Amino acid sequence: MTKEEIMFEKRLIELSKTAYHRDIVTFSDFLNLNELHILHSIPKDLFLSLYETFGGYEYAERQMVAFLPGALYYTVTYPICMLQVSPANIKYAEELTHRDYLGAILNLGIERNKIGDLAVRDKDCLIFCKDKIADYIVEQLTRVRHTMVTVKKLEPEEFSYKPDLQEMTGTVASVRLDSVLSIGFPLSRSKLTGYIEGGKVYVNGKLITSNGYHLKENDIISVRGMGRIIYSGIISETRKGRYFIRISKY
Repeated sequence: MTKEEIMFEKRLIELSKTAYHRDIVTFSDFLNLNELHILHSIPKDLFLSLYETFGGYEYAERQMVAFLPGALYYTVTYPICMLQVSPANIKYAEELTHRDYLGAILNLGIERNKIGDLAVRDKDCLIFCKDKIADYIVEQLTRVRHTMVTVKKLEPEEFSYKPDLQEMTGTVASVRLDSVLSIGFPLSRSKLTGYIEGGKVYVNGKLITSNGYHLKENDIISVRGMGRIIYSGIISETRKGRYFIRISKY
């Protein structure tokens, strides 16, 4: 573990202590996949309070962690705001990518951990961000590449997003990680093994480096640079003992 990762682990433990001693809910910034892995790998007895994670919508990749005081149930309102970025004039709009939108935001001087997922759609982009910087983005983000844009803060009743999922099916010898990945990403076994052993595959935010990791229904698998899939489960078993499975791909 690097020095930065050790410091990050200590910050999470301190947030847990603050929640416990002050009897308040405390929040982190948005955590990336590696940081979520660190969170889930910390022994639970080092935390004085329970925690949960959320990124603004179901299946979000970048998520905040909320530390909850005591053992009571809390309805947590996360300090997350959703913004809608749209071309000022659709006629002259370029075809913008995730990288374009993210680059424009970071060029405003905003740190990456203040921004959650970006959902690029046909004619706009939804941005999940910490609520304290939402107004700043609304005022300052006027251009993405050469396209003039407008930014709107969505109200709570509009604050909903569900990603488009492509349902896929296929047969596998077992529900090992590498086998299920081969359905969503038609690559050679050697390439998939390289991704897994190279530390680029996460299951429910936890780094998995074993090809033989056994998946459970509704596990979310994230592959850096390639996307995410949800393992939905086994549909049936063939006469030859293979499994017919269903996945959903982002």
